[in-house]
Amino acid sequence: MADNGATEDSYQTPSWIEVPPVAEPEDADIEYEEELGYPGEAPYTRGAYASMYRGRLWTMRQYAGFGSPEETNERFHQLLDQGMTGLSVAFDLPTQIGYDSDAEIAMGEVGKVGVAIDSIRDMETLFDSIPLDEVSTSMTINAPAAVLLAMYIVAAERQGVDESELRGTVQNDILKEYIARGTYIYPPDESLRLTADMIEYCSENVPKWNTISISGYHIREAGASAPQELAFTLANARAYVKRVLDRGMDVDSFAPRLSFFFNGYSDLFEEVAKFRAARRMWSTIMEEEFDAEHPKSKRLRFHTQTAGSSLTAQQPLNNVVRTTIEALAAVLGGTQSLHTNAWDEALGLPTERSARVALRTQQILAHESGVANTIDPLAGSYHVEWMTDEIEERTWELLHRIDDMGGMQRAIEQGWVQEKIQDAAWRHQQEVEEGERTIVGVNAFELEDEEAREVLEIPDDLEEHQIDRLQTFKADRDEEAAQAAIADLEEAAEGTENLMPHILDAVRQEATTGEICNALRRTWGEYRDPAGGM
Repeated sequence: MADNGATEDSYQTPSWIEVPPVAEPEDADIEYEEELGYPGEAPYTRGAYASMYRGRLWTMRQYAGFGSPEETNERFHQLLDQGMTGLSVAFDLPTQIGYDSDAEIAMGEVGKVGVAIDSIRDMETLFDSIPLDEVSTSMTINAPAAVLLAMYIVAAERQGVDESELRGTVQNDILKEYIARGTYIYPPDESLRLTADMIEYCSENVPKWNTISISGYHIREAGASAPQELAFTLANARAYVKRVLDRGMDVDSFAPRLSFFFNGYSDLFEEVAKFRAARRMWSTIMEEEFDAEHPKSKRLRFHTQTAGSSLTAQQPLNNVVRTTIEALAAVLGGTQSLHTNAWDEALGLPTERSARVALRTQQILAHESGVANTIDPLAGSYHVEWMTDEIEERTWELLHRIDDMGGMQRAIEQGWVQEKIQDAAWRHQQEVEEGERTIVGVNAFELEDEEAREVLEIPDDLEEHQIDRLQTFKADRDEEAAQAAIADLEEAAEGTENLMPHILDAVRQEATTGEICNALRRTWGEYRDPAGGM
C-alpha cells in the first residue's frame, strides 16, 4: 500500500518534497565557503555559535502554566529542581486576549490552558523565591505582551533586580496571530506599533532581553508545510524590522536581540534541513536587504518546541518516541533552546510525571546520545545538503510572491497566507483519512481497547478563587493612582510616543491586565477577522 503521501515507487516528506532513493554528490553541489562556512560565521548554516553545544548545551525549557500562580510556581520549582535551565510560561486564554478573570468573556476559561495573571501581585506570586537575575524566562504572550513584560520588569524591581539584568524572551509576534492562532486584540497597524514600542524600549533599557520571538511554530501547527513555516516566519520578521527602521533606529541597535521560534516536526531530515536553511536565509536577508553590519544582527538564534499537532490521543505513550525524534532533529539542526512536549498533551495539560519524562528526554539526548559532542554532524551529507537547498529554494519562491503582493501585512489582509496554510492542512488531513499517510495508532496499528490514562484536571473552584484574589487586590490598591495611570496611557495611545513607559507606570500603580488592555481597546478598537473569525 502507498505510504507517506507517495506512490509505490516514490516517497515524500510531510511537506510533499519528493525524496530521491539515494543522494549523490551532484545532488548536493556544495560550495563550502559560500553556502556552509564554519559554525559561528556567516552564513551560519552550520550553527549560530563557533563552539555550539561543546561550549554550552541548549537551554532546556518546559512550557508550564496552569491554574493559579501558586500552582504554577510550585511546578516551576519542581522543574528547576529536576534540572531545567530556563522557565517558559503558558498563560490562560483570558490573559492571552487581555481580559481579567472576572470578565464575562473569561467565564469557564480561567487557568485552563495556562496560568491566570491579572495583576502585578499574580506575577510576583508566579516567581516567588525564583531570583529573576539568575533565570532566563520565556513568555508565550502576544497581543498583551507589553503588559506582561511590564509586570515581569516590575516584579523584578520588587525583588531588587534592575531591568538591565533580566534575561529571557517575550513572544510579541502579533502577525502570526492574524495568520494562525487568533489571539489578537487590536487592528494590525496599532498592534505593530505596540510590538515596535517594546523592541525600541528593550533595546535601550533591557539589553539582555530577546524582544520578540518570531514564531513559525503556530504557523506549522495550523497545517503549514516546512517551506511555508519558514517563508511566513521570515516574512513576518522582515515586516518587524522595517517597522522599527521606520522609527529611525539603526538596524544593528536592535537586530541582535531578535529571536525565532520554530516547530520541531516529525520528519528528521526535513526538519534539520529547515533549521539550517533558516540560518542561511536570515543572514542573507539581514546583509542584503537591511545592510546589517554586526555579525549578531545576521545570526539567527531560535527556540524549538516539538510538534503538538503530531501528538495522538490514541496510544499516547507512542508520543514519547515522536517527541524524541523531533527533539533530536532540533538538536542536530542547532537549536539554542528546546521544549519537549509531554506524552499526554493530546489528552490535557501535562501531569508532573509526564512533564518530568519530557525533560528527561532532553537530558538523555544531551548527556547520553553523543549528538552534542560535535557540531552540525550531518553537514556534507548529500541528502541533507540537497534537502537544505530544496527547502531554501521553495521558501524564496514564497517570499518573492509575498513581495509581489506588497509585503506580509498586505498578504495577511488579503487572506492569501491563511489560504495557503488551510490548503496544506486540508491536503494532509485528506491523506491521513485515506490512508495515504500513516499515523501509527491512528490509521494503522490501532488497538481496540486502550487503558485509561491519568489526566491533569483544573479544580472547578479555581475561577472563583482567582476572582476573589483580584477583588482583594483592587480593594488594597490606591484606586485614584491606578485610574490616573490608566487615563494617562489612554491619552498617550492617541499620539505616537512609545507606550512602554506608560504601561510600566500603570503596572506600578497596580492597574490590572484587563484595565490596561481595555484602555487601548477604547482608543484603538478591536480587530474583527473579515473572514468571520475572532
